[in-house]
Amino acid sequence: MKFTNGYWLTRDGYTIYYPESLRDWKADHQSLTLYAPCKVIRHRGDTLNIPLLTIRFSSPMPGVIRVQQYHFKGGRKRAPEGFINPNEIPVDIHEDKDFLSLKSGDLTVKVQKKGQWTVKFYNGEKLLTRSGYKHLGYVVTDKKEAYMREQLGLSVGECVYGLGERFTHFVKNGQRVDIWNKDGGTSTEQAYKNIPFYMTNRGYGVFVNHPEWVSFEVGSEHVSKVQFSVQGEYLDYFIISGPELKDVLEKYTALTGRPALPPAWSFGLWLTTSFTTDYNEETVNHFVDGMRERDIPLRVFHFDCFWMKEFEWCNFEWDRDAFPSPESMLKRLKDKGLKICVWINPYIAQKSKLFDEGMEKGYLLKRPNGDVWQWDLWQAGMGIVDFTNPEACKWYADKLRELLDMGVDCFKTDFGERIPVDVVYHDGSDPLKMHNYYTFLYNKVVFEVLKEKKGEREAVLFARSATAGCQRFPVHWGGDCEATYESMAESLRGGLSLAMSGFGFWSHDIGGFENTATPDLYKRWTAFGLLSSHSRLHGNVSYRVPWLFDEEAVEVMRHFTHLKYRLMPYLYAMACQASERGIPMMRPMIMEFPDDRACDYLDRQYMLGDALLIAPIFNEDGEASYYLPKGTWTHFLTGRKAEGGHWYQEIYDYKSLPLFVRENTILPIGKDVSAPDYDYADHVTFHIYELKDGANASATVYNTEGKRELVAYAKREGTSVKFYVEGAVKPWYILLTNCHGVKLVENGTWEKHPHGILVSPQEINREVFITLE
Repeated sequence: MKFTNGYWLTRDGYTIYYPESLRDWKADHQSLTLYAPCKVIRHRGDTLNIPLLTIRFSSPMPGVIRVQQYHFKGGRKRAPEGFINPNEIPVDIHEDKDFLSLKSGDLTVKVQKKGQWTVKFYNGEKLLTRSGYKHLGYVVTDKKEAYMREQLGLSVGECVYGLGERFTHFVKNGQRVDIWNKDGGTSTEQAYKNIPFYMTNRGYGVFVNHPEWVSFEVGSEHVSKVQFSVQGEYLDYFIISGPELKDVLEKYTALTGRPALPPAWSFGLWLTTSFTTDYNEETVNHFVDGMRERDIPLRVFHFDCFWMKEFEWCNFEWDRDAFPSPESMLKRLKDKGLKICVWINPYIAQKSKLFDEGMEKGYLLKRPNGDVWQWDLWQAGMGIVDFTNPEACKWYADKLRELLDMGVDCFKTDFGERIPVDVVYHDGSDPLKMHNYYTFLYNKVVFEVLKEKKGEREAVLFARSATAGCQRFPVHWGGDCEATYESMAESLRGGLSLAMSGFGFWSHDIGGFENTATPDLYKRWTAFGLLSSHSRLHGNVSYRVPWLFDEEAVEVMRHFTHLKYRLMPYLYAMACQASERGIPMMRPMIMEFPDDRACDYLDRQYMLGDALLIAPIFNEDGEASYYLPKGTWTHFLTGRKAEGGHWYQEIYDYKSLPLFVRENTILPIGKDVSAPDYDYADHVTFHIYELKDGANASATVYNTEGKRELVAYAKREGTSVKFYVEGAVKPWYILLTNCHGVKLVENGTWEKHPHGILVSPQEINREVFITLE
């Protein structure tokens, strides 16, 4: 939201009060509180009839500083007050003749004692950002509306990332971003997942702790500043130091919640009925059996909206005309090795038999006059479940429990963005604050039911809407994209932006949701989809099985599905890292290579975990244009080496794309291509890529319960490589890539392999010593 008119003027209808200087302060062992009048104080009379801003600094954890800025503190508090209300830790407060400072870990805030109002944030000796004179402001409109505004400085070359799953440019500089969930597809500035958190390439993050509408002007109103504003008399935000972006995410997710670890089976291939297609059990079986006959190992089958009768979403009852015996149908599908997902949303159509029950018991949102809030957009006469009512939560959850008892394994939690503000909540929550926060309560209710019924390691959603903290309830997918290369690229931008907002797991509709992809686009999107965290075939008006496109699409689908399943020992380790540390599986290049300025703007390639670089192809010519950071990279599929620090432009067929492995990497590769969930430690092969002289490398293999099974270590000194696996009880192998011969293998045997030398240890728990030629 813009308040100024160029550099000199204020917009008509607005008055801005700025803190002029520090007037007074107080401190204790946990906080520093400042008092800043919005007028130069020359004598005692100047202390009258002016705003006095209160600014309080504290810390919830080392390396994080909370900033609370008030005009009036006496406003009535209404839930939800914020995303978090963290505990406070002791801090170091220091005063000298020029500055007051508060230090938490390596992060320090310094406030200038004399002269114009100035606040600076440092990581060690490095200045991260600052709020100077006329940056902090209290704004009043002619209509007596109040706003709090802050501006934090941007340095030369500083790039801003995050703010949710945004499909606009990956670097947010120059954009206005409103944190307000909307159902706008993937081709507009609107977003399903709005997160008031951003990071910059200077190694810090800013989290605005307001669930309501927050307006960001990112180098737009003032090109050298990020401005954020909220309506009211109070502003609450956190500065989070790195120094690396991964460190920022670890601290941010420690505050707002780490992603749960999805079950291993969820990383397999999902197939849906699509949205408006006609289907019944015969159709479903045709697709399921067709995939199996073509050796495409499907793992999850999803029933979209029309598993329920039209005009009755949601009644949580199968359409018995299409599915006369759903219990036995689900059993037959599960006997084929499938998990089952069904579509739900938080809306109750008037024709649903649940509407009257929800209305009578007060389970639906109401208008201020007591009427149930209804409209016809989406479902005719629909109401919205009030998740601030504990009884409504139980009522909704009980419907889900019945489905889980029937054989359903997980839910696609669609919608939750178009939440009205002219409503009254059961617990008195502020409807403006609840607009974004609603999705947190909705997905939490569903996720908690899954944990209760299926167990903590089996709970997984396929969610569209989100706000800060919803990363706790994976997985999230990108929403309604079109069947075009442009939409494929915007989907990737959205996913990378969401990754920079603390979300560990993300998916998208392979081939696009709206319309039907060409065979060319479908095959290219297949490679991208199966090299994403989660992989789902879904669409709107047509089915998405590959043989309906062409026979080559079948081969491509089989090839990349098998590839993903072979990669599962590595991918699941990256999933465990996302859950343990908050570092996402799909990572923008800048996250892995923060010192490489060529990575600042890259949004058409990404790192899948810390070792694999992937550059999807976005054109009919099969042309890939990608950048490799410094180092020696190895193409996973061909074994070809390429030196980093350069751009490459190449042509790829449908069964390949730029898929490179970073140097000094041990990549664990599994033996199974029939499913994503298997014993990853059994006959695992550790591929060693470009282990440099003097380098150490390691790789952890987890089991499907998320527990560490074994750890592999390698060290190279000259032509000697020492390799050891800790915790192994089953056979394992070593593949030295780009290696054409060895002089000696001690405690093992070796043989030639198309990509190098394959070593088999003589005993499982013995160190293997390899001397290269």
